[in-house]
This record gives sequence, structure tokens and C-alpha cells, in this order.
Amino acid sequence: MTLNELAILLAALALAAPLARWLGIAAVLGYLVAGVILGPYGVGRMFSEQDAEQVLHFAEFGVILLLFLIGLELRPKRLWAMRQAIFGLGTLQVVITSLVLAFVGIVFFSTQWQPSLFAGAALALSSTAFALQVMEENGELSTRHGRLGFSVLLFQDLAAIPLIALAPYFAVSAAKAAPAIDYLAFAKGLGTIVVVVVIGRYVLDALLRLVALSRVKEAMTAAALLTVVGITLIMEAVGLSASLGAFIAGALLAESSYRHELEADIAPFEGLLLGIFFTAIGMSLNLGLLISAPGLIIASTVLLIVIKSVVLYLLGRWQGLESGPSRRLAFALSQGGEFAFVLLSVGRSVGVLGSESSQIMAVVVTLSMAMTPLLLAFDRLFSKKSKAEARAFDPLPENDSHVVIAGFGRFGQIVARVLRAKGIPFTALDISVEQVDFVKRFGNKAFYGDASRLEVLEAAQTDKARAFVLAIDDVEASMRAAEIVKTHYPHVPIYARARDRMHAYRLLDLGVAAIRRETFLASLDLTRLLMLGLGFSDRVASRTVQTFRDHDERRVNEDYKLASDVEKLLERARTSQAMLEKLFREDEVEEAKLAQAEKSQREAKAKAKTKADGVGP
Repeated sequence: MTLNELAILLAALALAAPLARWLGIAAVLGYLVAGVILGPYGVGRMFSEQDAEQVLHFAEFGVILLLFLIGLELRPKRLWAMRQAIFGLGTLQVVITSLVLAFVGIVFFSTQWQPSLFAGAALALSSTAFALQVMEENGELSTRHGRLGFSVLLFQDLAAIPLIALAPYFAVSAAKAAPAIDYLAFAKGLGTIVVVVVIGRYVLDALLRLVALSRVKEAMTAAALLTVVGITLIMEAVGLSASLGAFIAGALLAESSYRHELEADIAPFEGLLLGIFFTAIGMSLNLGLLISAPGLIIASTVLLIVIKSVVLYLLGRWQGLESGPSRRLAFALSQGGEFAFVLLSVGRSVGVLGSESSQIMAVVVTLSMAMTPLLLAFDRLFSKKSKAEARAFDPLPENDSHVVIAGFGRFGQIVARVLRAKGIPFTALDISVEQVDFVKRFGNKAFYGDASRLEVLEAAQTDKARAFVLAIDDVEASMRAAEIVKTHYPHVPIYARARDRMHAYRLLDLGVAAIRRETFLASLDLTRLLMLGLGFSDRVASRTVQTFRDHDERRVNEDYKLASDVEKLLERARTSQAMLEKLFREDEVEEAKLAQAEKSQREAKAKAKTKADGVGP
């Protein structure tokens, strides 16, 4: 690539994303359109097919960096907790989609079962880069359907490895007979993963510490990129997926004290290379085939999207998702993926697929990628609720060593009343104009502002705050505010209100430790009053409620590791109920002993008093 071509490519990247945002579409779609215009089949024709292939090959490193950053966000214990979603839901999606697509190929395109099954497996894989980028742009990666989608994508990346190795077995002709399974290569790959895990666990963090001690920022950036490149080279040397290696490296460094530094150093490179990757995908779109056989390609694209969406929607519902999140999951993963291009190329080279059919499927995959942001935008439009446009926030006072209260409803007001009585300064924010006006009538001082926006928190001088009270009613807005505070003001402790257990789990994911569920303590106090009304003593009622509280708070922390495993949570709920009943029985025995001891003590006092009365004057 010449310097002129590089300048053209960077100019396209600089213009495509802002224009896409201005038009209200995803940045990914803007990059695709820019690639189509610049590519060998577009109006510009500034890049040849060879140029587009070189750019795509280079920019695939952006996908690797993306998976590394995703790995940084997942601690090993959380990854282990997601194992059922990865290998359960992921396996079902790949197998069912592959079989349905193979059936379509056999029935409608009259192909033999071997190439149909191979093509079905290739098309069953979704685009990790596209799906994760779009979900991240929409703030959906932290939702349950986002985590399930990530689990499916991770399994697909794992499944691509054996599919590439087994490609010769799908060849129809005897001349392309598959060789024997290379057990040595399999053992080498497994051993490499073990070595990477060991090195990442015990060596990488120590090396990063040595670099950090130099206090040279460029050295830390180089070390961060070297970590990803080094593991990628090791994985590719033994025939494994570079993406898998990058993800493992990120997951191993998720507990590192240098995690945030690594993320900050790599994120700019990841964003730029992903933009180049999507642009290169647009360049590779063969518009000639689209013009020569439009009906076939458009019908195949629609069929692929419909089949994958239906399978994913049903699997999402099976996992307990509501209709909306299931639909979002289905649309986010409905496209073909970058591994499809690799598998189609491999299938063509070993004789599984013909040249024309593989080219047509490559166009179908590219078109399905382009449809993903449009489908998600349509879904947002379909399910969008009418909301008033947020106006500028109120002017906020100058404060120092204060407390910021985000959300000034029934929860935040109680906190504010106590702080005011103790003379502790605070800044209260609420997104509802009506609520701010209402509380002012009762002498409470609050300011209009969306605490899930960085500029509002900056205006509230959160950087100078002694504490941040998260009392926002809306779960998603609460999570956005928590993420901003954790990212930009890590020194400010967060005291959070959680609507329910799942909200508490998401806050724990961010490292928020001081959490209180909003109805938990009130319901316990009401239960204590109920037991008093039923004739229990105050001591028994208080002890019972305290036993339940200790047990349930213990459960929240223990169940957190299983938050994405519904079956495990159900099993834990059953065993937990039995444990709670056992604790109550032990309390009853202890209470009986105390009652007996008190009775004996009363009897002894009565006898002593009687004896004293009998010998008295």
C-alpha cells in the first residue's frame, strides 16, 4: 500500500463514522459503505482486489485487539461461571443452524450433504467484530442478552478451529480423501494453550510491573501491544486461532493491577484497526455478482438472516430472556462472520466448494453484515418509547469534599436528610424536572441533570467528592453512571442502591462493594412486625430476621459467580432453602435452650425468695 492509498483510507475513516452518526446509523455501516465506494467494485475503484485483501489481512489484527480487550473485562471466575452458556447455548446455536442451513442447501440448491453441511457450518458462525462492536455501541454488552451473545460468539471462535482442520473430510471426491487425524498437532495445540495460561498467570504481570517502574509511557504502550502480538504469533505457530490466544491473554490479565493501563493504551489502536477492517470488508464486496445474480444473492441473504434470527430468538427465549432482549440477541448475531471467509477459502482449496458458489456465499456474508446495524436500528425504532429530549442540566454549585447523590427519589432523599442534619455538604442530581421542582417545595435542594452523562458529573465536581451515592431508579442509567464513575473517578467510593439481585450482580461486576437492595431491609422489618403480631417474642422475631438477612447476603456473593448459569442458580435456590430451614431449626433449638435456662433461672430466684420469706422475722 502506497502513502497516497493510506491517506485516502484514513480520510475515509475520519469521515465515515461522523457521517454515519449524523445520519443516525451505526459507525460500522458507515465504514462498510466507504469500503464499497473505494473498492475495486465501487465507483471510486481506488483499491484493487489485491489491495483490499492486504488491507483486510492487516486489519484483522483489530479483531484480535478487540477480543483482548473483551478478555480484560472478564475475570477468570466469571468466565468459568459462563461455561454453560458458552458450551451449552453456543453448541446448540452452531449445531441447529448448521443443520437447518444444510437442509436448505440439499432441498433448494440440490447439493450433496457434505458440501451443504460444511457451508451450513461456515455460515452458522457470526461476526465477532461486527456483533461486539454494534452491541458495545448500543451499551448492550453488560446486559444478559449481551453476555449470552458474547458466549455464543466465543464458542463460534472455538468451533472455527476444528472446522478448518476437518475441512478435507467434507470433500465429495475420493481424490480429496482426508488424511488421518493428526493427534500430535492436537496435543501441540493443547499444550500451547496451557503454556500461554501459565505464562500469563505468573510471568506477564511481573514483566508489566518492571516496565511500569520505568515510568515511560511509550514503553508501557509497546509492552501492551507486544503482549497481544507475542501470544498471537505463538498461537498461529501451532495452527490455533490468534483470536483465541488474544482472548485468553486478556482474561488472564483481567485481575492484573495494570488492566486499566493496558486497556487505555490498546483501545485507540483497536478502534482504528476495526474501522479499517470493516472498510476492507466493504472493499471485498463483489458488486459484479450482485448485478449478475441479484435475485439469488438477495434471497440467500434474507434466508440466512431469517434462519439464524429464528434459531437465536428461540434459544434466547429458552434461556429465559424476554421477547425484546431475545430479538436483540437474534439480530445482533444474525449475520455471517469473518471466519466464514476463511472457511469458504479453505473449502474451495480442498475441493469441498466450487469457486462460484464460495464467491456467492462470500457476498451473502458481506451483505448480511451490512444488514445487522439496520436490523438493530429498526428494532430500536420498533420498540422505542417516546421520551422527551434531555435539556441542558442546571448550573451546579462549587463544592469540595462533598457527597454526590445521583437520583433524588425516595431513596436518595433519605440519604440527603441525614447528611443535611449532620452538616455534611452534598450535591443531589435527578433527571426528572418534575421531581426536582417537587422536592424544592419542601425545602430540599436538588439539581436537574442526568448523572449517567460524564459532563454532568464533571459539573457536579465528582472528582472532588468524598463519596458517590448511586440511587438512580432506572437500572440501565444506574449502570451507565456507575461505569462512568468507576472509569473517570476510581478514587471516589460508590454506595449503590440495587433494584434486585440481578442489578446487584451487575454492580458487583464493576467492583462496587457497598450495595443495598432497595426493598430488602423494608421487607425484613415488615416480616419482623408480622411475627410479633403472630405471637412470637421480640427476641425470636429479631433473631429469625437477622438469620435470614445474614444467610441471604451470603447467598448474593456466592450466587454472583453463577449469575449467567440459570440451572445452577435454580439448584442453589433449592439447596439454599433447605439450608435456611436447617438454620431456623438450629435457632429453635438454641431458643429452646435459652428459654429453658431462663425458666430455670426464674425458678431458682423464686425458690430463693420463698426460702428468704420463710426464715424472715
